[in-house]
Amino acid sequence: MQIEVVLPHRCLLGEGPVWDANRSVICWVDILNGEIHEYSPQSKSHKTIAVNQMVGAAVICTDGNFLAALRNGFAFVNRETGEVTMINDPESDMPGNRFNDGKVGPDGRFWAGTMSHTDELEKGSFYVFDIDQSVTKKISNVSISNGLAWSADHKTFYYIDTPTYTVVAYDFDKDRGEISRKRLVITIAQEDGSPDGMTIDSEGMLWIAHWDGWQITRHNPNTGEKLLSIPFPVARITSCTFGGDYFEDLYVTSASTGLTSEQLADQPLAGALFVIKNIGYKGLPAFEFGG
Repeated sequence: MQIEVVLPHRCLLGEGPVWDANRSVICWVDILNGEIHEYSPQSKSHKTIAVNQMVGAAVICTDGNFLAALRNGFAFVNRETGEVTMINDPESDMPGNRFNDGKVGPDGRFWAGTMSHTDELEKGSFYVFDIDQSVTKKISNVSISNGLAWSADHKTFYYIDTPTYTVVAYDFDKDRGEISRKRLVITIAQEDGSPDGMTIDSEGMLWIAHWDGWQITRHNPNTGEKLLSIPFPVARITSCTFGGDYFEDLYVTSASTGLTSEQLADQPLAGALFVIKNIGYKGLPAFEFGG
């Protein structure tokens, strides 16, 4: 598998890649710099929107604009002008927290979680932002809310709280936007690095990014078995998603934050967006908010 660097730009904390199939562009965020990035593999054009606060995740709406989980809550971001419209901050009383990873589910709702700025355990929560713009807490006592994915039949939701070194599954009720019956499906060995972002392929297997693990892994959530490991030239791999015309290209985000000058010298690609084209597996289209 040939790992390519998509573009020269480096992020402090690249995260949350999502393929916009309508525009054939890859979008991702730099959490700490408060930026939403968009890149066209066809035209080689790179666009950046500065939202002027930390941005944990940005997803595509059915109208083509972004919905983002920012430090100060949920907001719509106009894709053309960059205008940020704040909507709802469920943790306005917790200034020590920020949003982290988030995705739109098959129900058309935006699911996103929070964490402490200082990585304090169990200070975060996991929320759903509904189509009517209401916000509901779904999971409490979360430490670092991270990877999430849904099975192709929309009946199972997978979730990572990073310090647990596990992937858990829930029954997913698409109509009601409810999760229930939590169970453990994958345990990550600590020497593999901390589980971070996650995506799912067309065979129902989970792809997990490993922070300080130098790799992406593929796991079977039905058996817990690790099926594949892909080494990367940087330690802090943060997330991944499938893109391209046939969802056969794996896009991978990474981070440079927290690395020493020596580590950065050893990892000049830290913070890059990578791609493995025609990886041999196929992903699923991203859901859009409101759809």
